[in-house]
Formats: sequence, structure tokens, C-alpha cells
Amino acid sequence: MALKTSLQMAMRRFAAGIDVSPRAVRLVVLSRRPRGDDTLRIECVASMPLRPGAMAGAEIVDRQAVSHALYELFDSLQIERVVASLPCAMAIPGSATLTASVPLRQLVPLLRRGGPLSKGEDGSGDALAVLEPAVLIEVERIAGIERHALAVDWYIDESPLNEGEVTIAATARQHLEARIECAAIAGISLTSIDGEPHAALRAMRYAAAIELELNDEYLAIWVGTDGVYGWRIAEDEVAAHMRYPAPEHGSLADALRELGGGNELASVLVSGEIDLLDGVSLSLADIGDVLGCTVLPFQCALLGQAAHPDDEELLRDPACAVAFGLAIRGVYE
Repeated sequence: MALKTSLQMAMRRFAAGIDVSPRAVRLVVLSRRPRGDDTLRIECVASMPLRPGAMAGAEIVDRQAVSHALYELFDSLQIERVVASLPCAMAIPGSATLTASVPLRQLVPLLRRGGPLSKGEDGSGDALAVLEPAVLIEVERIAGIERHALAVDWYIDESPLNEGEVTIAATARQHLEARIECAAIAGISLTSIDGEPHAALRAMRYAAAIELELNDEYLAIWVGTDGVYGWRIAEDEVAAHMRYPAPEHGSLADALRELGGGNELASVLVSGEIDLLDGVSLSLADIGDVLGCTVLPFQCALLGQAAHPDDEELLRDPACAVAFGLAIRGVYE
């Protein structure tokens, strides 16, 4: 694929999602017109094998190997490196990311003793400026790591599940810096870093908006190399979530039943390294039986016009969900 001219870039908004997993480096490039026709175009879906041992969990052991794979992936697609405005995003595994929800009023006394937040409680700039030091104190306490060694993101949550709480995400700064360095060596400038589970969920929610009926209640399941993540979506909001393995779940089937909550579900969307389900002796058909509904594997091919439809195998690979979710964020921001 060649992103040909600056004029083309002006006419369409482009974004790339890069997923670095222990098996491969995957790339999805999407584009859409900022105005008028909102049809999503899949500019490319590509993958480059990564040598065994280059990754150890969330840790990039061999940065040179990852950088080389990134360079080869972009170079093989003949993407013009002069197109510096192409936003590129990469993800960090969920196992390397600490997430927590803290009641908003629990943080305020760390800065203002003796009273509630007087203004900005709805997420205004005043509230964010006042709360940031308190958030850093709290995340340092939860993580057990000094704040200078952490990269932290947070927001005042307005979702029904966590209303009135501050949602915090943090990771060791070394994970962030390793990915930025690998991309830079390959000549790629990263514009954002996201969590793998959240990127996969974003992709599946986009798929659900196309494949399911409005207001259908469904589950979104992502199978990562560090476990299985699941969310129940009701009325376009996250109503419940789970991660497996976890001490509270005896099996993945039990975790899925609890996530479903006995509700009537329209479908289950499944993405990620689906073959890893063999390790917990649960197939896609078994998931459908457990939850009593249809199972839909994630496929990029169903979500937009493919510029290169000959990439059939990758366009239908559920493992491309993270890269797709990263790119989706880029084209809609």
C-alpha cells in the first residue's frame, strides 16, 4: 500500500494500529473521510512473524528483533516514510497494566480536608487540575511503585457501572519506553499507547454496532496471551467485566456464566488468539452452548471496504482486533 500524496492525506483521515505479540507484529491501517461519507476503508492488514523469545510476557526482551520486524512490515508495504502525519498507536498487555476505580470523594480529602469538591465535580478542568496530585498519590499506593517509575492515565468515569468514580490506568514506564524506542528505531513515531484489552474491546464494540441490532445485549470476549478478558455490553454501556484466570473463577465456563448474569444475550463476539482456548478445553461452540447464544468471531472484512481484498486470511483473522481497535481510535479522534 502507498499513501500517495499530502492531498490524499487531507481528503481522508488515516491511522495505523500496531500490535506486538509474542507470535507476530500485526498492522492495520484505516482511513475515513472527516466529513460526508463516513464509510471506513481498510487500507491494509498485514503481519510479520516475530522470532521466538523476543518477548517474555509484557517485556520486550530483544528490542532489535521487534524493531527489525516493524521495519520489515512497513517497508514491505511500501508505506512512504515521508508521510509523518500518519498517526501510529501501539498497545501494552493487560497483565502489565494496573487499573482501578476509586470513589471521587475518596481522593478529594488528600488535597482538601473537611469538605467535598466545590466545583468541577463533573469532570471539568478545575476538577482534573485539583485531583491529579491525589491520583498520583493513590496510584503509587496501589501499585507499590514510586510514581516517577509509572506512566499514569485517568479520568472521571461517568458510565453507569462506575459513576462517581475515578478510573485509573497505570503501567511501568519501562514498558512504555521500550515500545517507543522500538518504533523509533524502525523509523515510526508513536502518537499514542493503549491497553490491549481496551483496544480489542473498542474493535468489538465497533463490530457490534454493524453486526447486531441497536440495544442488543451481548458479550465481548478477547483471548490474549495473558488470559481471557470479557465484557457484558447492555444499552451500549459496559455492565460487567471479567478476567480469567482469576481466583474467584473455577473455570472459564463459570467465569462466562457469571459475566452473562443469566441475561438473554443476542450474541458473543470473540477476538484474539482463539487457538489458545484449546488450553482451557473450551471451543467457540462450547462458549455458545454455555451462554445459549450465537458466537461471532471478529473479522475486519465485515467492518469496512478493503482496499486490498486479496488479504483474505488476515482480514478474517480474529487476532487483528487489537490493531484494528488502535486504528479506530486514530481515525475518529
